Amino acid sequence: MATMAPSEPARIVKTEWSMREFWKRYGSWFVTVANLTIFFVVWELFARSGAISPLFLPPASSMFEALWTGLTTTSPPGSVISGSIRDHLFYSLGNLSLGLFLACLIGIPAGLLMGGNRYIETVLSPYVWALASLPRIALVPLFILFLGFTVKMQVTIIVLSAVFPIIINAWAGVKTTEKSLLAAAKVFGASRRELYTKVVLPYTLPFIISGVQQGIGRGLIGVIIAEIFGGSKGLGYLIQRAADTFNSALMYAVLFLLVVVSLTLIQLTRWLEAYVAPWRRIDRL
Repeated sequence: MATMAPSEPARIVKTEWSMREFWKRYGSWFVTVANLTIFFVVWELFARSGAISPLFLPPASSMFEALWTGLTTTSPPGSVISGSIRDHLFYSLGNLSLGLFLACLIGIPAGLLMGGNRYIETVLSPYVWALASLPRIALVPLFILFLGFTVKMQVTIIVLSAVFPIIINAWAGVKTTEKSLLAAAKVFGASRRELYTKVVLPYTLPFIISGVQQGIGRGLIGVIIAEIFGGSKGLGYLIQRAADTFNSALMYAVLFLLVVVSLTLIQLTRWLEAYVAPWRRIDRL
C-alpha cells in the first residue's frame, strides 16, 4: 500500500500589518509629529493675531527662517564677528565636547573610587556636595579673574557644571549594588578585583549613563553661561547679541537649536546605554 508523503506544516505568512501593530511601531512618532505641528501652528496664528508684540514673540515662520539662514551661511574670511548660527554652533559644540570628555575623565573614576572605598568617600564627599550645590553662575566672575575671557575659562565652567552629576551617579551606583549579586559572586570564588570588574561595574553602567545624561544638560547650561558672561563666540554670545539688537527671531532660533542639540545628545546616550547595558531595557506592556 502506497504511503502518502507527509504534507509540510502550514506556514503563516503575514502580508499586512494590523492597525495595532502599526501603532505600536510608529505611534509615538506620529504623536510627536502631530503634537509639534499643532504647537507651531498655534504659535504662528497667535503671533500673527497681534495679541502680543512681535518684539517678544515673533511668528514661528520667522524663527525657522532665521534658523535656516543662520545654518546655511557662514562668515566671510577674516571677519571678527560672525552672524552665522553655524559658526557659533560649531564653536559651542567643540567646547561642550571637550568639557564633557574631561568631566567623564574626572567624574567616572572619582565616583567609582568614592563608592568602593569609604576612606576616599569620607574625604571627598563634603567637597563634592558643597560644589555640587553651589550655583555655577556665582563662579563665573572668579574664573574670569583667574583665566580671563579665554576658552580655558569656558571649558572650566562646563567641566564644573557637568562633572558632579557624573560623580554622584557613579558613586550611587556602586553603593547600591545588589548584595545578593555580590554574595553569589563570592560563593563562586570571585576575587575582590573580579567582584569590582564583573559585578559592580556592569551594575553601575546605567547609573553612569544617567549621570552623563544629566551632565549634558548641565554642561549646556555651563556653555551658555560662560559665553554670555565671558565670550565673543558661541550660541550663548549669539543669544546675548540677538537680545541686545532686539532680534527676537534669531534669539528664538538659537533657543530652539539648543533644545534640538540637547535632545539629540540625550538620545545618543540612550542608544549607548542600550548597547552597553542591554539588560536594563524595559519592554512595553
